[in-house]
Amino acid sequence: MHARNLTPLDRLLSGVNNALKTLVAPDKQTPRANPAATLDDVELDERQRVHAAGLMRVNHAGEVAAQGLYQGHAAVARDRSVEEQMQKAADEEFDHLAWCEQRLEELGEKPSRLSPVWFAGAFAIGALSGVFGDKWSLGFIAETERQVCDHLDGHLDKLPDKDARSRKIVTTMRDEEAAHGENAIEAGAAELPQAVKTLMQATAKVMTTTAYRL
Repeated sequence: MHARNLTPLDRLLSGVNNALKTLVAPDKQTPRANPAATLDDVELDERQRVHAAGLMRVNHAGEVAAQGLYQGHAAVARDRSVEEQMQKAADEEFDHLAWCEQRLEELGEKPSRLSPVWFAGAFAIGALSGVFGDKWSLGFIAETERQVCDHLDGHLDKLPDKDARSRKIVTTMRDEEAAHGENAIEAGAAELPQAVKTLMQATAKVMTTTAYRL
């Protein structure tokens, strides 16, 4: 049986459904187990707890934005295989979202209060870049994932050494983000202009700095 092609209305409804899942009622019981589930949760002092929670809140905000980005790309993708690739990546990113939220709860903290802003902004960027064609959409994904991997490597340097649960989640996320970037390159991603890359870095800096506290 052939899967039916999605109409613009189908894609709109799917996007609304995913936005609600991400922002209103995220399902923290994912098909894949939390990679940190088998690790003991050690006690952190107050400074370490607040710092670890701030970093994991940033990571959660990044996963909210990733949902918006992938859904925005998928909404305007011309090639069915590209659309399916975007949706598969979004599904894995949703696991990341749930794992970050689980860890935030363990640390006694909540996600960023600006999550709707991160999602809406990323969705708009994803859809806008996709309008220019799938190769540019894929290029945006490839560069985003490269910057995300750099960002997650930085968090591994900053997380408390004994916070094994947060570190395991971040390591797993980094490995899968790298795979998403490689998949985008293999699918024909275009190289973005340096000015665009620089703008992306500046935008990410605003989000990470804000989400650490809010």
